[in-house]
Amino acid sequence: MSVVRFSDVCAQGAAKAKRVFIRADLNAPLADGRVSDDTRIRASVPAVKMALDAGAAVMITSHLGRPKEGEFSEADSLAPVAQRLGELLGREAPLVRDWIDGVQVAPGQVVVLENCRFLKGEKKNDEQLARKMAALCDIYVGDAFGTAHRAHASTEGVARFAPMACAGPLLAAEIEALERALEQPKRPLLAIVGGSKVSTKLTVLRSLAEKVDQLIVGGGIANTFMLAAGLPVGKSLCEPDLVAEARAVMDMMAARGAQVPIPEDVVVAAGMDAPGAVKKAADVAAADMIFDIGPRTAEKLAALVQAAGTVVWNGPLGVFERDAFASGTRAIAQAVAGSSAFSIAGGGDTLAALARFGVTDKVSYITTGGGAFLEVLEGKKLPAIAVLEERAAG
Repeated sequence: MSVVRFSDVCAQGAAKAKRVFIRADLNAPLADGRVSDDTRIRASVPAVKMALDAGAAVMITSHLGRPKEGEFSEADSLAPVAQRLGELLGREAPLVRDWIDGVQVAPGQVVVLENCRFLKGEKKNDEQLARKMAALCDIYVGDAFGTAHRAHASTEGVARFAPMACAGPLLAAEIEALERALEQPKRPLLAIVGGSKVSTKLTVLRSLAEKVDQLIVGGGIANTFMLAAGLPVGKSLCEPDLVAEARAVMDMMAARGAQVPIPEDVVVAAGMDAPGAVKKAADVAAADMIFDIGPRTAEKLAALVQAAGTVVWNGPLGVFERDAFASGTRAIAQAVAGSSAFSIAGGGDTLAALARFGVTDKVSYITTGGGAFLEVLEGKKLPAIAVLEERAAG
C-alpha cells in the first residue's frame, strides 16, 4: 500500500506552523467517568507528539461509544479521554465542544475535538460535513486503524478534501504489518481462526483458504468443521446448515495441498460450569458439549505453529475464560510466543487470551482493529486506507 506518511511530512519540515487534524481511535472504556483502559489513547500519543515536535497546531478527534447522531451526550463525551491524553502528553489538552465551524489552536498546542459522532452526517459520510472538517486543517492525518473499515466523514470523506492527507504512525505500522503477514509472508503461512460461529467468519475462511498453507479453526467454528468431517458433536455449539460451506473450505485447501486439521480429541462437559473431561473426537456422546480442544490436538497444532514462517491469529480455540477449558488456547498462545515466525494477532477475545496467558509482548504485532482486521483477512479494501492511497497517487 502506497500512502504518504506523516513521519516523512514532519521530517521534511512541511508540518511546521501547519494546522494538523488527526483522526485517532480514542474509543476507550470508561468507568465512573474516568478512562479504565488507556491502551488506545497511548497508541495515539506518537502521532500527537510527532505533530507537536514538528511545530504544528494540533487537533485530534475520535468517536466514543454509540451516541445518537446530532445530539450531545455527557456519557459519550471525550472529556475523560482529553484529561488522560493531557496526562500522557504532560501538557494541557483542552476539549473543544463546538468545533466544526472553526477551532482556535496555535502552533505547539493540542486540542481535543469533541466526539465526532455527535455531528449529524458523520456516519453517512456527508460531503458537506467532510468538507467542513477539511477546511479546518492544512494536513489530515488518518491514524485510526480500528475504524479504517468505516467510510465516515472523519475517516474517509475529510481525506478526500483536505489539502494534504497522510497516514499517521499507528496506521502506517498496521499497513506494514498486514502487508508483511498477508502479501509477502514467509512460508508456511498459518492462520488461526476461532470464534463461536462459521457464519460470522465465513468470508474470512474462504479468503484465507486461497492464501494460507495451514488453517486452524477453533471454538464453535471447529465444531461445525468436525461435523463436516463426519464426527459427532453432541449438544455443542455448531451450525449444521453450514456444514457444506465448511466442506467447501476444506476442499479448497486440499486442492492446494493444504489442510484444515480436525480435532482428534476434545474437552467436553455437561455445561459451562461443569467439570471437563477429555474424549477422543469420535467418542463425543449425544449429551456432551465441546468447550475446548484436547491435549493431543493442542500438541499437534502447537507443532504447526512452531513450523510456521508467518502466523495470523483471530479468535480463541475454546472457552479460555474458564480454567477447565483454557488449555487449548493457552497451548497455542505459548506456541506463538515461542515461535520465530512473524505473528500478528487481533480481535478482543484473542488479545484477552494473550493477556491472560502473559504472552502479549511475545507476539510480533498486535493489531488495534478488530473489525478492520477481519475485513483485511477477507481481502477487502479498507475505505480509510484506500482514500489515502488515492491521494498519494495524485
